[in-house]
Amino acid sequence: MDASGEGAIEAAAEADVKVVRPQKGPQSRFLASRADIAIYGGAAGGGKTWALLLQPLRHRFEPGFSAVFFRRTTVQVRNPGGLWDESFRLYPQADGEPFAAALEWRFPSGARVRFAHLEHEKTVLDWHGAQLPLLCFDELTHFTAAQFWAMSARNRSLGNVRPYIRATCNPDADSWVAELVAWWIDPDTGLAIRNRAGRLRWFVRLGDRLVWADTDKALIRQHPGLRPRSLTFVDARLADNAALTRADPEYRARLLALPRVERERLLHGNWKIRPTAGLLFSRAWCQLVDAVPAGLLVKRGWDLAATPKTETNDPDWTVGVKLGRDPQGRYYVLDCRRIRTTPAGVERFLANTAAEDGAEVEIALPQDPGQAGKAQAAALVRALDGRTVRATPETGDKTTRFGPFSAQAEAGNVHVLRGPWNEAWFAALEAFPTAPHDDDADATSRAFGAFQTRMASAGFLEMARQDLAARVAD
Repeated sequence: MDASGEGAIEAAAEADVKVVRPQKGPQSRFLASRADIAIYGGAAGGGKTWALLLQPLRHRFEPGFSAVFFRRTTVQVRNPGGLWDESFRLYPQADGEPFAAALEWRFPSGARVRFAHLEHEKTVLDWHGAQLPLLCFDELTHFTAAQFWAMSARNRSLGNVRPYIRATCNPDADSWVAELVAWWIDPDTGLAIRNRAGRLRWFVRLGDRLVWADTDKALIRQHPGLRPRSLTFVDARLADNAALTRADPEYRARLLALPRVERERLLHGNWKIRPTAGLLFSRAWCQLVDAVPAGLLVKRGWDLAATPKTETNDPDWTVGVKLGRDPQGRYYVLDCRRIRTTPAGVERFLANTAAEDGAEVEIALPQDPGQAGKAQAAALVRALDGRTVRATPETGDKTTRFGPFSAQAEAGNVHVLRGPWNEAWFAALEAFPTAPHDDDADATSRAFGAFQTRMASAGFLEMARQDLAARVAD
């Protein structure tokens, strides 16, 4: 049976197996596509995982059939709610038997579905010589173009299943996938052109260049001897997934609470949106206040540098942002101070600032990777003896780390204590991430992140307390 629709789903009914059908709309259109390569993507919540997992079931009665699902890392494959986890809600209904050690499902006919990773560029060599009728890439933008095209050479079959590739993704303006699906995307709005969804285009690959045409015949005439392949893109949005909106009515609210760039990508499916100056922060989002309420929990986050300014250089700043949070969850930016100086000068600056702040203000420091970063963090902790100091490595890129604070500011949940430092701090955050210096944004992210770490720890402790109480009660 080929990849031309829902025939395998109907076969399930004939075999007296519980019928699992795709939802009407984009999900059905994706499963019905006859394209050699079909990409299902756009906004979050469009039912991409299930659309991908349904693909191999139409061939489960085919002896010798095999499919492989790829995520970039094994951790992503095994994550709760990921492909392997979700497959247990679907494949047992089709008489699949799981083999967890191999991350593989086997069906009575001998058909197999495997879950694997391509963590490194050279991992594709592990598949040299393989013949894989169906390749499925979850979050295609996480893979490199070289990995995708190398694996596409393994997309072949000696059986009755015509080889084909299916993939899902969310928008990423800087990904190679954005260029691949450009014909299906409005260049002005960045949104999918809905009347092009599912329409086939044909291409041949000349080196690293793709040559496109509306028909395969046109390419055969232009490039005899090369076999054209068809590709399509089907966009999906949360509104297309009625099952999710019924099961989780708060999902849309969570997407609306994301920072603007992520909200445009994941709620609206925008392929053109990028972090630019003024997009992640505006002073108009914040309320200036002359006094702050009593009882704030206060932390100061630091971004560290250690090079004095000269006539020939423009080094980064050491910046410390003091942030408070009230019991209602409102944030107050209380102070920002900066300096350019030597490592010894930075140490004195932090110690003097801590003395002014008082012992009740927790200090959050970054820890660069490697032994030198650990040594610097340890030295600063010793210099701040008597204070509550936490030094932790950075995780994620700068715009991602700034995103949670940006979302709170845009929601009107950030107040700023009026002071002479306001203008420099406002200007630095409005220029982020395209300005040459991002120290103020990094320090602000670290101060804000210190609150999130505390709340996560408090939540874990509360769950542990409740669990212990339940055990005692038993």
